[in-house]
Amino acid sequence: MASGMTFEPVILDAPELASDPELGARFAVSAHQILADLVSGGAALGWLEPPSRGDVVELVDRVVRAARAGDAALRAAYLDRRLVGLGYWLRYARPTHRPHADMEKIAVDAAAQGRGVGRALTAALIADAREAGIEVLTLDARGDNTNALHLYRSLGFTEYGRLPDFVAVGEHRYDKVFYMLDCRRPS
Repeated sequence: MASGMTFEPVILDAPELASDPELGARFAVSAHQILADLVSGGAALGWLEPPSRGDVVELVDRVVRAARAGDAALRAAYLDRRLVGLGYWLRYARPTHRPHADMEKIAVDAAAQGRGVGRALTAALIADAREAGIEVLTLDARGDNTNALHLYRSLGFTEYGRLPDFVAVGEHRYDKVFYMLDCRRPS
């Protein structure tokens, strides 16, 4: 183990990320690398093929704009100033669903998995949702993503539905599992 290496992730929100010009400038490029590598390895992140850098830049810009408007939260996890994970939630757009938000992505670099990065990101996003007055935080995950499903349950999410064989990846089919966390209840 190299000296000076820390294994506790530093979790930054969108304003903190923007306040560090070096990290902010590299964020979309680093996020693209993580997402593309994970999708190449078969991760369940919503893409069949690795996203382009432009797709990730557009996604990050959309989430940052929504965060500035109070309709999202973005978190970035760093180990020794290297991006190792990211996650975000977006408030639902439909007027009758505005009190609620959907956690759309949690992604952790394969080399940093198992170090508590996903837990730290998810916990920070839950805290952000509570602070923003979100009533119910939802998410969905592919049914074979057992580590993620275990993490979400351990943080208080409960399953509220399942679509059998809904996710199609080539010839393979997976359940789509829906989870929710009632943020109105104390943690």
